[in-house]
Amino acid sequence: MKLATFLKDENPHVGRVEGDALVDLFDSGLPTEMSALLAAGPDAMKLAATADGAIVALADVRLCSPVLRPSKILAIGLNYKDHIEETGLDTPNFPMFFNKQVTATNAPFAPIHLPRVSDKLDYEGELGFLIGRRCRHVPRDQAHKVIAGYVVCNDVSVRDWQMAAQTFTIGKSFDTHSPFGPWIVSPDEVGDPHNLTLKTWVNDELRQDSNTKNLVFDCYQQIETLTKAFTLEPGDLILTGTPSGVGIGFKPHKYLKQGDTVKIEIEKLGYIQNKVIAEPTDTPCI
Repeated sequence: MKLATFLKDENPHVGRVEGDALVDLFDSGLPTEMSALLAAGPDAMKLAATADGAIVALADVRLCSPVLRPSKILAIGLNYKDHIEETGLDTPNFPMFFNKQVTATNAPFAPIHLPRVSDKLDYEGELGFLIGRRCRHVPRDQAHKVIAGYVVCNDVSVRDWQMAAQTFTIGKSFDTHSPFGPWIVSPDEVGDPHNLTLKTWVNDELRQDSNTKNLVFDCYQQIETLTKAFTLEPGDLILTGTPSGVGIGFKPHKYLKQGDTVKIEIEKLGYIQNKVIAEPTDTPCI
């Protein structure tokens, strides 16, 4: 099953993706917000897979991020063998987790901002997954049970801000810098999440071409580690790291410029595509 959040009459609706159309689940009796739907448990998900609703063409709607405001966005650094080789750094003995602020959340086809304060804007194509149930102290062999589904992510990074700080958070959390989607693909459709081809293009140039089999700490290990420290909740988004081919890895660096388009595609999940625009001059402030 594929579940998406989309705008209908400027209001967010949850829908089931079927081919090139959506089944609108708004009047199905199910929760009308994705995190609440995930939290409602297996019976609600079974109903979501079969419920009737109005049919809407995908081409006629604007997709939102599948979860509009994740309660957490967690990501990991240096988690692909080929990316580690690219950086020349040592393989971590412990996962290098960091936060992306939830205000970075962005839709799968919405623009990303080139910040006013930096021209060191970079892309990172990544497999992501969403948590489907509240959980703590989850052993690795049970971790698959708490995953609601998988998504395509771009861990957009402002490299000079990332490197200037003691933690990665500020350089990873600029507004619009966490687009993901295009929808949530359930684990039964994905199969093994650790054998998926991942590709990233900037304009027409293929920059990243790898496979999730190259993860150092796999999805289940990440859940085991995180839940030893704190509770994960329905709708939490976990990004699993990026392979080689990021802009900073080229010599000279290939940072994103205004007008560039980044497309990230993962086998069985679809793709997201975001155009780089200048940060608007009318950014609201108080």
